[in-house]
Amino acid sequence: MSILSTRQKLAILSDAAKYDASCASSGAAKRNSLKSGGIGSTEGMGICHSYAPDGRCISLLKILLTNFCIYDCSYCINRSSSNVKRARFAIDEVVSLTLEFYKRNYIEGLFLSSGVIRSPDETMSEMVEVARRLRVEHKFGGYIHLKTIPECAPELLEQAGIHADRLSINVELPTDEGVKRLAPEKRPETIRVSMAKLRSKIEEKTEPTMRTKKRQRFAPGGQSTQMIVGADATSDADILGTSARLYGSYQLRRVYYSAFSPIPDSSSALPSAKPPLMREHRLYQADWLMRFYGFDRREITAGRQDGMLDLAVDPKLAWALSNRASFPVDVNRAPREMLLRVPGFGTKAVKKMLDVRRYRRLRLEDVGRLCQSVTKVRPFIVADGWSPGGMTDAEHLRAELVGKPKQLSLF
Repeated sequence: MSILSTRQKLAILSDAAKYDASCASSGAAKRNSLKSGGIGSTEGMGICHSYAPDGRCISLLKILLTNFCIYDCSYCINRSSSNVKRARFAIDEVVSLTLEFYKRNYIEGLFLSSGVIRSPDETMSEMVEVARRLRVEHKFGGYIHLKTIPECAPELLEQAGIHADRLSINVELPTDEGVKRLAPEKRPETIRVSMAKLRSKIEEKTEPTMRTKKRQRFAPGGQSTQMIVGADATSDADILGTSARLYGSYQLRRVYYSAFSPIPDSSSALPSAKPPLMREHRLYQADWLMRFYGFDRREITAGRQDGMLDLAVDPKLAWALSNRASFPVDVNRAPREMLLRVPGFGTKAVKKMLDVRRYRRLRLEDVGRLCQSVTKVRPFIVADGWSPGGMTDAEHLRAELVGKPKQLSLF
């Protein structure tokens, strides 16, 4: 077996990490290397983001410690039975890559995940050691996100929280039945227990101590999780139901949805998810509506009998088209909760409207300055000097708002 160079390992293990989702702001406290005497900083609002052509966020050095794995999860390209090319980083290699990339301004932090080698404890101890060396030996102040292993020892999870900004534990699939069928070596109950313990530890550490009256630093960015969608036949309604329970039970900062795309040697038992990235995108939009716009997941999926989201339109517009009796909404009188349900209105736009209408009445042109697309908004609102008339109930409204697909020119 030939010995791989660090560059070759990086090519293999960065590509293998593309299925791990991590695109949220860090939530970390501000750190300034000029004051600490180390290297790296974080801002209170999180890390800077960039986006790959497929829409995925890639602002970190996102790598696997190794893509060797003792598990044989049917949906994972790095499963033990897969014939992918394997590699494994040494701890010092990951530390060196992180520091060198940071110094060159390529990254603002590290996202580290791994396949499970030999045992969960051995793998997790190496990941924790990477974070410890960066923080303690090199005074690294940048962002660190560790994808933890639920079967590892509690003391390793605690050490990970001391050094990392955010921890995540994958729930794998939306249902226990799916996990048992497609990842039989993993136990859903073990995953839930680990997530519960992590939540308790985060809450414990955020309480000021009696002696110092200060909060201890422990995963200040909280915990998140990742869910594979499309590997089984679970509907979008059930996926969103699972997400709602996860947010409520574990105080998650984010549920990440990772679209499953069948790979050449994948099991024939796995369905084909088409188009997977659009479904992933719609689930993120629906998740956002539940978290920040006051929607219940039953409302979002009620318009379709199969429990799936409409891929042609965003979930808020789909809801509005199915509930036209709730419109038009008077932008000068409606409460915040109803304004948030208007297609095209975001939370910032609604806040500005509520502020402005304390002093003057809003006209359509005023609304157009506050939102991104007045065309989408017009059929659903009443403003000073504007009424949509029969536009709200027009049969062709959906076609007008969605538009027809156009063939792009090749030249």
